Amino acid sequence: MSFVDDDLRRVDAALDKFQLREAEERVSTAGAPSSEDPRTSQLKAVVRALSTTSSSRPLIRRTRLRSLLGQLAKRDGVHIEVETASPSIANLEWVATGKATVQVYGLILNSLLDRTIPLSESIWYWDDLLSSYANIVLYTIQTSPLRFWRQAKEVYADARHKFRQGQVLQTSARDARRTVTASWREFYALVQNSVQERSLAQAQTKILSPFSIARVEVRRNLDHIRYLRKSSASAIGRLVRECLAFGGPPEDRKRGALVQVLDSEDDDWQTIIARTAYLLDISTRGMHDDGEDSTSIDPQTASSTEVAALLIKVLDQRLPKQEQETTSLRLRYGKPSRLVRYWIPGVVLLLSGSTLLRIFVNRRAEILQWFRELGQTTIDFWMNWVVEPVKKLIGTIRHDEQSEIAIQSRDSLRADRESLERMVVDFAVQHPEDGKGFTEAQVAEIRAKVKEGDLTPVLKAYEREMQSPIKNAIMGDLIRTLLIQVQKTKVDVEVAIGGIDSILKSQELLFGFVGIAPGVLISYALFQWFGSAFGGRRGLRQGQRKGEAIRLIRNIDRTLTSSEIDNEEGIISEEHHGLLLCEVHLLRQRALQVLPRNVMREFFEDLDDLLDVKQGVNRQIQVLRRVEWAYSKWLR
Repeated sequence: MSFVDDDLRRVDAALDKFQLREAEERVSTAGAPSSEDPRTSQLKAVVRALSTTSSSRPLIRRTRLRSLLGQLAKRDGVHIEVETASPSIANLEWVATGKATVQVYGLILNSLLDRTIPLSESIWYWDDLLSSYANIVLYTIQTSPLRFWRQAKEVYADARHKFRQGQVLQTSARDARRTVTASWREFYALVQNSVQERSLAQAQTKILSPFSIARVEVRRNLDHIRYLRKSSASAIGRLVRECLAFGGPPEDRKRGALVQVLDSEDDDWQTIIARTAYLLDISTRGMHDDGEDSTSIDPQTASSTEVAALLIKVLDQRLPKQEQETTSLRLRYGKPSRLVRYWIPGVVLLLSGSTLLRIFVNRRAEILQWFRELGQTTIDFWMNWVVEPVKKLIGTIRHDEQSEIAIQSRDSLRADRESLERMVVDFAVQHPEDGKGFTEAQVAEIRAKVKEGDLTPVLKAYEREMQSPIKNAIMGDLIRTLLIQVQKTKVDVEVAIGGIDSILKSQELLFGFVGIAPGVLISYALFQWFGSAFGGRRGLRQGQRKGEAIRLIRNIDRTLTSSEIDNEEGIISEEHHGLLLCEVHLLRQRALQVLPRNVMREFFEDLDDLLDVKQGVNRQIQVLRRVEWAYSKWLR
C-alpha cells in the first residue's frame, strides 16, 4: 500500500461524484433517459474498467490501459478528430479520460518512485568509498579490468583507423600475399605507436596517481547520481502538487496539493484533467526533448479525445524513453554490479577450490571421526547434564527416597548410640562406686544420661586409672575407658553430620535446581544460536525492519529540517517534497511488517498529515514528533 494508491482512490471517488452530479442535472432537465447507443455502452464499459475498485491493486496493467485509451481515441475504428455533440456522451468521454489520466498518473508516479528510491543506495555507496582511502584502493582494483578493457578498445580503434588510412590496394595476387605479412607488421607497429602516444599523453596530462583518478571518477559518479535523484524528486513533487487537484471536502482532497491549486475556481474539472495530462507529458520528456518536440495540448481548449491521444503518446513514447534513459544513467553512474564488486573473492575461491577439495579428501577419515565424536559428546552432555539432573529434580519434588540427599546412612547414628549405651551401662554395672549393685531405676537413669551425652561413671573410672597409667593399661581398665570415649567421639561426629544432613535435606530442591541450571543454560544458548543461524531468522529480520523504520524516520526528519522554503507560508521545495514522498513510501511498506493491524489506521492518518505540505514545514515537523513518540513501542 502506497500514498499513490490513496491518491488514486480519492481522485477516482471525486470523478464519480462529478459524473453523478452531471447525470442528475441532465435527468432533472431532460426527463427520463432514452435508450443507450453503442458509444455510450462502450464508454460505460471503459469507465468501469478504469475505476479503482480493487483496494490492494488500484492500478491496472499498462497494456490494458493502452487498449482502453485506444477505445477513447477511436469510434468504430476511426480516430475522433472533433468533440461529439451529445452532452451525455461528452461527459462520459471526459469521465473515462479522467479515470485514464488517473491511471497514467499512478503509473508515472510509481515509475518515478521505483527509479528514485534505489539512487539513495548508490549515493551511500559512493559516499562510503570517499570516506576511506582503503575503499578507494579496493575500488581501483575492482574496476581495473574494466579500465584496461576500455583502454585496449581505444588503442585498437585508433590503430585500426590509422591502418585503414595508410592502406594501399595491391593489384596482383603475389603482391597481395606479400602484403598480408607486411600488413600485420604494420598494424602491430601502429598498435605499439598508439600505446606509446596514449602513455605519453597520459603522462603529460594526468599527473595524478591511479587512486586519485579513481577518486575523481567516484566524485563524478556521485555528482551525476545526486543530480539524477534531484531531478526525479522534483518531478515527483511537482506531479503530486499540481496534478488532479480537485476541490471539495478535505477528506476528498489530495494531501500533497497546494492551496493555490486547490482554491483555483476558474477551472472546471475537465480543464484540471487536461492540465494534468499536459503536466504528465512535460514530466516524462527526456533530457534532450525540450526543443525537438513541442507538440502538446492547450489545457483550456483541449478536448477529451486530444487528451486521450496525448496520454497514448505518453505511454507509448515518453514514459518508455524516460525509463530507458534513467536506467542507462543509473547503470553508468550508479553502484557497480555484483560482478565488479565480488570478482576478486570469486577468483580467489576458484583458484583455491582445488586445494580445499584436496584437503577434504585427504582428511576425510579424520573429519568423519571428528563429526562422530562431536555427536557422541553432544549425546553424553544431553543425557548426563540435562536428562539425569531433571529426573533427580522430579524425584526430589515427589519425595522419592532414592533421590534424597544424605551424607550418612539412615540407621548408622542409632546403632552407634545404642552401642555406646550398652558399653557405659555394662561398665557402670561391673564397676560400682560403693561396691553395691545398681537397681533397675539407677540403670535406666544411667542410660538416659548416656543419651544426653553424660558419661560420668566412665570418666570417674578413667580419672582413677590415669593415676597409674602403665599398670592400669596392662592390668586395669584404662584401655576400656579410652575405647568407650572413642565410641562417644564417634557418636558426637555422627550427630554433627546428622545436623548437616538435615540442613541439606531442607534445601534439597534448591540444590536440584543448581545442578540442572548449567546444562539447561548451555542447551538454551545453543538452541538460540542454531535457531538464529540456520532457522528462518524471523527475529533478526524483525529487528532489521525496525532499524530500517527508525532510519527512514531519521531521513524524513533531516529532509524537513534541512529543506528549502519556497514561499512565505513555509512550504518545502519540490525537490524536498519528492524526497519526503519517497521516504514516506518506504516507511509505509516497513510499517506493514512491524506495526500491529489495530494501529495501522492511525499510523496512516499521521502519515497523511505528514504529507500535507500546504500546512507548512513546522506543522509537518510536529506531526513527525507525534509519530516518533506514539509508535516508539513498536519501532524500537
